[in-house]
Amino acid sequence: MRRAVLKEAAKRFPWLANVTLYGCFFAGGDLVHQLIAQEERMDWKHTRDVATVAITFHGNFNYFWLRALERRFPGKSAAMVFRKLLLDQSFASPLATSVFYTGVSFLEGKEDIFEDWREKFFNTWKTGLMYWPFMQFLNFVLMPLYMRTAFMGCCAFLWASFLCFSRQSGDGTAAVAVAFVMDPRKTLLEMREARLARKESKDWEAS
Repeated sequence: MRRAVLKEAAKRFPWLANVTLYGCFFAGGDLVHQLIAQEERMDWKHTRDVATVAITFHGNFNYFWLRALERRFPGKSAAMVFRKLLLDQSFASPLATSVFYTGVSFLEGKEDIFEDWREKFFNTWKTGLMYWPFMQFLNFVLMPLYMRTAFMGCCAFLWASFLCFSRQSGDGTAAVAVAFVMDPRKTLLEMREARLARKESKDWEAS
C-alpha cells in the first residue's frame, strides 16, 4: 500500500516527491552516523545543515542530471548505460562530493570552507568509485526515470552516513569508516589524536 502511494506520488509530482525523499534519506544518514558515534547529545543543527545541502543542491541536481543523461543517452543498452555511468562518475560524483564538503562548512560558518575538501575530497571520491557505479548501474537498468532520484536517495542513506563521518572524524577512506562501525569510540579517539598531532605539526612548522 505504502509503495503504491509513493509510486503514484512520484508519477504525479515527480520533482517534489524525488527531491523530498532524497533530502529525507540524506538527513537520515547523518542521524545514523550520530547514533553510531554514541555522542552525548544529537547535533540537530548539523542534521539541518546536511538536509539543507541535500535538498537545495543534491536532490535538485540529481533530478535534472538524471533526466539530462537519459535524453542524451536513452535506453538500457550496454553502450548507453556505460556512457551514463562514465559521465556520472567523472562529473556528477566529484561535483556532489565537493558541494557537500564546502556547503556544510559554509552553513556552519567555518572560516576556511575548503579545508575539509582539500583534506578529504580525493579519498572520498575514490571510495565512492567502490559504491556508486554499482548503485547507479542498478538505477539505470532497473528503475523508471521518474523514480531514479528517489532510488539514489535510498542509496545515499548509507553514503551520507559515510560522508558525515568522514567530514567530522574520518579521512574519506573506506577502511577508517569500517573501523568506525566496528569500534566507534576507539576509532574516534584515534582520529582525534591524529588530527591533534597534525595540528601541532602545522603549528610547529609555522613557528
